[in-house]
Amino acid sequence: MIRFENASVTYPGGVPALKGLDLEIPDGQMMVIVGLSGAGKSTLIRAINGLVPLTAGDVLIDGMSVRRARPNELRELRSRIGMIFQTFNLVRRTSVLNNVLMGRLHGAGTLRSLVGAYRPEDVEIAMQALERVGIVEKAYVRASNLSGGQQQRVGIARALAQQPKIILADEPVASLDPPTSHVVMRDLQRINRDLGITTIVNLHFLDLAKVYGDRIIGMRAGELVYDGTAAQADEHVFRDIYGRSLTADDVMGDPTARPATIAG
Repeated sequence: MIRFENASVTYPGGVPALKGLDLEIPDGQMMVIVGLSGAGKSTLIRAINGLVPLTAGDVLIDGMSVRRARPNELRELRSRIGMIFQTFNLVRRTSVLNNVLMGRLHGAGTLRSLVGAYRPEDVEIAMQALERVGIVEKAYVRASNLSGGQQQRVGIARALAQQPKIILADEPVASLDPPTSHVVMRDLQRINRDLGITTIVNLHFLDLAKVYGDRIIGMRAGELVYDGTAAQADEHVFRDIYGRSLTADDVMGDPTARPATIAG
């Protein structure tokens, strides 16, 4: 269980990013967050693992306070939370397998971490993660030789190798084409359903949110303005979240991949 309790974030200069957020996310849920740039989507996700510190209120994970956690407690908490980034954040000069094995560093000793001497069981976990996202044959390829979609799937495998309880994905398809975006989102959906990992995804494209989100959260100017199912989120709901009429840029609209309608 993840629980936000009157959680607020104000950035330097007095810019509010979250305003008194109250929100509960049960174990195993696939939740998608939508909203304009600056609505607080990334701040919400990064507050869960303490990458963005709260200025008021708290976030609790299984009853543990993120805000009051000591450094060693925060490290342990982060070891159970996989993070997927828009820009992949891979070490491009090394192999795919080495990138995925970085998800095992939390369990390795200091010396093993420094020299990259991973245990056979860690290698097996990494290979299983690559198999789950369908690119195990790329294990010994340099990350720089992969396409953008393949690099993002390596990012997912790296998060999986942590054996996390929670996966956070911050705009994971923003730089991908429509068919590849659906591949990545299907990977995340399958991981959520097969492994029961709580999965929280920021998306800009509303049609993707409706296809893949069991629950949709709408953020606007740092406040929660919608909380409901994908079926309930029709065009009028999205207009309320965005504060304007929808445009073509708000939907991916690739009819050859998956249904793209946003009508309820």
